[in-house]
Amino acid sequence: MPPFNTAYRRTLLAGRLTLGLMTPVARANGAMADPEAEREVAALADRLGFAALWTRDVPVMVPQGEEISVLDEPFVWLAMLAGATRRIALGTAAAVLPLRHPLHVAKAALSLNRLSGERFILGLGSGDREAEFAIFRQDIALRGDAFRERWNLVRSALSPDEAGRAALREATGGHDLMAPPDERIGMLVVGSARQSLQWTAANADGWATYHRDEARQQGRIGLWQTALRERADGEPKPFVQSLQIDLLEDPAAPAEPIELGLRTGRDALVAYLDRMEDAGVAHVLMNVVRGPRPATEVVEELGREVLPRLQGHARTPAA
Repeated sequence: MPPFNTAYRRTLLAGRLTLGLMTPVARANGAMADPEAEREVAALADRLGFAALWTRDVPVMVPQGEEISVLDEPFVWLAMLAGATRRIALGTAAAVLPLRHPLHVAKAALSLNRLSGERFILGLGSGDREAEFAIFRQDIALRGDAFRERWNLVRSALSPDEAGRAALREATGGHDLMAPPDERIGMLVVGSARQSLQWTAANADGWATYHRDEARQQGRIGLWQTALRERADGEPKPFVQSLQIDLLEDPAAPAEPIELGLRTGRDALVAYLDRMEDAGVAHVLMNVVRGPRPATEVVEELGREVLPRLQGHARTPAA
């Protein structure tokens, strides 16, 4: 089987915990992101040694609770960040597969991977906003079935080898979308995607889920590892988690829970991340909470004061 591309290897097969950032990072609540500011943050993260930049897919500005997400189209957004960076991986977390034609998703993924120098990771989810499904004239109750069917076609379209593209050729009357990649583009299931862990273990290259308290998260990691033994022949597919982070100025401030994350000083954050690595987490996708501190200041502290202190980074120099 062909090896994975550069992005997947550096981000998810590094042999140590790696850190990524959800973008946009510096966006004000309810406002479109400033492209120039976000390119600067992306370049900073690249220089500091973050492993990946991620973005979400919100097709329509439908309110979710008190929040309305105001985001650019994710593949175009990541193409912009690719031009501002040199090494860092770029990923979707996640594109809403049941609301997108799988051939469009595959074409975008192949293009972004090629134009970025094999720096792309494709994270896919099933979506959860009923109003969006109604707008797209899709039945939200069928999104699990649609996810599986479209996943299989995207997987085939991204395959580097001839045999793997058989399903694509059948769907297109024998045609490729473009030249196939030299290496595999990693595909992650983000959230449950309305699938069992066993299905995800058998079909995905990794699983990304949200932050939980440590005991519950260790339980989920255990379930994932069991599913891998049962359905993936024990292949060590990565476990990825998100983390809302409100980084306090006091480095010694203790960690306290917030929704889907932590409010903490950097010392307690380092200790937490080391525990997550010990538990089996391969990558933490950090979502910087909008607060009184400038986002660039938080990213700078994470890169200069947190990343180098992680036990895995001290043990294994960056590739």
